[in-house]
Amino acid sequence: MSETSIYGKYRESLERLKDDIISRIEEYAKEEKESGYGKVYEHLSARIKKDESMREKCRRKNLPENAQSALRDIRDSVGVRIVCDFIDDIYVNVERIKAFEGCRIIEEKDYVRSAKPNGYRSYHMIIELAEPFEDVERNIPGKYLAEIQLRTIAMDTWAALEHELKYKTEIKNQHLIVSELRRCADELAACDVSMQTIRKLIRENEQQH
Repeated sequence: MSETSIYGKYRESLERLKDDIISRIEEYAKEEKESGYGKVYEHLSARIKKDESMREKCRRKNLPENAQSALRDIRDSVGVRIVCDFIDDIYVNVERIKAFEGCRIIEEKDYVRSAKPNGYRSYHMIIELAEPFEDVERNIPGKYLAEIQLRTIAMDTWAALEHELKYKTEIKNQHLIVSELRRCADELAACDVSMQTIRKLIRENEQQH
């Protein structure tokens, strides 16, 4: 018999939260496209953290393995990733998310403008949304947390490869690999800036004709 979900009866609520966030993003993306801006993202995905991953995180943080910990003390039970073509698109998405009805920004970290020491770039947000159903503290409307990560395609590709490589701890000359990963991250970031500049020049040219 499978272990009871750490989310308890709120597992279905997380599905509703995830669907609501995706729906809101798709709605403003359609508005931006119709306004003439164009695509605001290339890929959009969302997930509910797997039960065992959430339990392991609770253990790591010395928290009880229950719904209260999973839904309030830990803030990424629902995770959303928005992968964009251009750097500017990230910030268009950020502003639209901040304008969500019933949304409160809990935390923001801009690793796009200020990369982590290893070269990692991404924009992270923790948001709290008011939803028309009960939360773990029995509030209605309920308050639910979600993590949103926004990246360009280049940033997302680098992060996926770095994630795979960093667990290969038996490799010799690991310091050289870390250095090469950082160099690659910087080169991809320069490419992102160049592509952004090209798009800006094209749009300026279109406006003149």
